[in-house]
Amino acid sequence: MFAICLKYSKNYEDAEDTLQDSFLTIFSKINQFRHKGSFEGWIKRITINIAIEKYRKKTPLRIIKEEIIEDHEDDIMINENSLNVDFLLNSIQQLPDRYRLVFNLYVLDDFSHKEIATLLEISEGTSKSNLSRARKILKQKVEKHYQKIKEA
Repeated sequence: MFAICLKYSKNYEDAEDTLQDSFLTIFSKINQFRHKGSFEGWIKRITINIAIEKYRKKTPLRIIKEEIIEDHEDDIMINENSLNVDFLLNSIQQLPDRYRLVFNLYVLDDFSHKEIATLLEISEGTSKSNLSRARKILKQKVEKHYQKIKEA
């Protein structure tokens, strides 16, 4: 569960807070688990919802008209020896909040853009645009990382 909290938090301390809040919610609502689906999935869903709720509380509501960007999945050749989990997690955590949330929900947790739009109270187009921008930022970070490795 802490790994989920880390994915959706800006830093380690926020992840710890989210984990604690998730445990409190899970224990207080344990009687609501109906044994439909896995218990692990139920816990994961609560944890993700707590992280998103914390994001909503921190972020003031701003309506922004965004241009929709085509979602192009650029393939990046990843050499397992040069990229480690800490680098990738740190890169994802450095994304702006809304990009990080959309990226995690779509790429790592297999939510659809429609589900993301509902969860984050944004349009599907904004979800797609945020995902595209997150991928672009991460691609640039990976390319810079490779450049540093080549120069070393």
